Amino acid sequence: MTPELEARIVADSRDRVAWLRARARGITATDVAGLSGEASIVRAADSKLGAGPRFGGNAYTDHGRRREPEIAAWVAATHSILPSSALFHAQVERRHLATPDGVCVDGEGRVLLAEIKTTNKSWRTIPRNYLRQVWWQQHVLGAERTLFVWEEHDDFRPLHDEPRAVWIDRDDKEIGRLVGLATRLIDELYHRTTGQRPPSEGQAAPSRRDSLRERDMFRALALSD
Repeated sequence: MTPELEARIVADSRDRVAWLRARARGITATDVAGLSGEASIVRAADSKLGAGPRFGGNAYTDHGRRREPEIAAWVAATHSILPSSALFHAQVERRHLATPDGVCVDGEGRVLLAEIKTTNKSWRTIPRNYLRQVWWQQHVLGAERTLFVWEEHDDFRPLHDEPRAVWIDRDDKEIGRLVGLATRLIDELYHRTTGQRPPSEGQAAPSRRDSLRERDMFRALALSD
């Protein structure tokens, strides 16, 4: 990992309390996974502020957590992408956050990521919400490609000796769309926590808008704790 990437580490998921607090102060890949339009922004804001139903995990997520280190070891051995538990912020927008499952810098200086999933379904294509997660992670870390890895199971027993994996290339068009939706989510959070609409481009200097949105994210954290 380069010194520039290391300087952008906000927290580590091994310290779960600090990691959750840091995630609450920004827009994560999990938040972005469900962003597909206006209605989804409302749902994401509900979840961010604790107004919607909270998902505390189930047997499937528990299985995924158990299997992830084993799958990550396979990724490291076959593709030289090392496991990562770090939460990163984007180079420009510090509230854009991501915790990829693996990170490396190849011989050409390109950032490569890994994203690991377990599933009891036979996928013909990668689900769209997972693609949004991948594109967001690429945006946050400036990555060129992501190795998307999944292990299919039946009643929590892996079906194959090795997981399946495909490379997903960076898609700047999709990333741009997600950045726009994330900005609208931040605006919605600002409105809910202040009772006001966010300043427009002509109403406040960029630094003023940024400080207002930063305050919004901290208020969101206070409300959701």
